[in-house]
Amino acid sequence: MMHITQIQAADETSVKAPTRRALAKQQTRAKVLAAARRLFSEQGYEGATIRDIASAAGMSTGAVFANFTDKSDLFREIMLTDMGALAEAMSEASAQGNGPQDGLLRVFVAGYRFYQTQLPLARAAFSVGWSPVDGPALRSAPQVQSMLGVITDLLRKGEESGELTAGAASELRAQMLFDAYLSNFDQAIFQGWTMDALEARANDQIAILLAGARKS
Repeated sequence: MMHITQIQAADETSVKAPTRRALAKQQTRAKVLAAARRLFSEQGYEGATIRDIASAAGMSTGAVFANFTDKSDLFREIMLTDMGALAEAMSEASAQGNGPQDGLLRVFVAGYRFYQTQLPLARAAFSVGWSPVDGPALRSAPQVQSMLGVITDLLRKGEESGELTAGAASELRAQMLFDAYLSNFDQAIFQGWTMDALEARANDQIAILLAGARKS
């Protein structure tokens, strides 16, 4: 019978280290993604071309296509990564809230701050997110469902604490709150609203959408 230490040693030797070729491929993908993120942030989705991205990454267009099918594939990976990080930021923000309204406001503001310095990237995300080709997959991604889940959890906690009526955490109310959060990017991207203005508008939206769910 093998000892535990022998089993562990066997397991460790069975795990193969990445080959030099695999490591090189990972590094290439990382360089392409970093260059693409910078150009999408500066120029938006339409303005950044594969040729530009390849040049910024210091490689050929062939190297880009060896790792990504096309520009939309490259952009989608950046968006999914960002949405995962954003969902985590929203979850952390919700934990700091004092009640459902304050928690929701913190969640909204966390989202606006996330894209504050890269609004062209947010603009590109909205453009691609509503396109008939790539939009459905992006909007139904698990990361988006995680953001909705943060909002639903806050509503559910409001029910449990007695601040909100039973049924306040309905799918419709959570979706309406999420839609309200998204709607303010129009003011941020195209109208140059400050964070204070966005926060004030978001606070009013949340208050209206929670009004019918508050216990009298």
